[in-house]
Amino acid sequence: MTTTEVFATDRQDPPTTGAERPMLEGWVDFHRDTLLRKCEGLSDEQLKLASCEPSTLTLHGLVRHMAEVEGWFNNDIADGAVAPIFYTEERPNDDFDALEDADIESDVATYRRMVERSRAFAARSPDLDQVCAVSPRSGSEFSLRWIYHHMIEEYARHNGHADLLRERIDGVTGE
Repeated sequence: MTTTEVFATDRQDPPTTGAERPMLEGWVDFHRDTLLRKCEGLSDEQLKLASCEPSTLTLHGLVRHMAEVEGWFNNDIADGAVAPIFYTEERPNDDFDALEDADIESDVATYRRMVERSRAFAARSPDLDQVCAVSPRSGSEFSLRWIYHHMIEEYARHNGHADLLRERIDGVTGE
């Protein structure tokens, strides 16, 4: 399988008018697909190429990190679901740092599974004001609306990183 096949998307522009929920869903999906598009056509070595020292930021690491971040949606109190863990307390940056033996096809498959779980979780939560996550540290509650907004922010920030990484690797810019 080529990396183009691994990262293939059917990215749609988000709606520009309409109800809040389809707009939130549209923006999150747009950003999910944008991250995968930034990785298309690159070799494993290129996907693991760090931005610049001392940073260990890579496109492969961003895919792993965002699989974990999808856990905001998957923090389902009903089934106790948790995000995949690529790191430990002793090694908190292993989503980015432990790539020497990481397999991009496997990690993209994990990312896609987490996205599908996120969509299914959100579909079971019809009310954007429903509390869907509770911080284990502070006990703070987070509504589904907050999670959508947080995910848009998180993806937008990391897609900016992905833009710079991709441009450094092969000069490709744009969406």
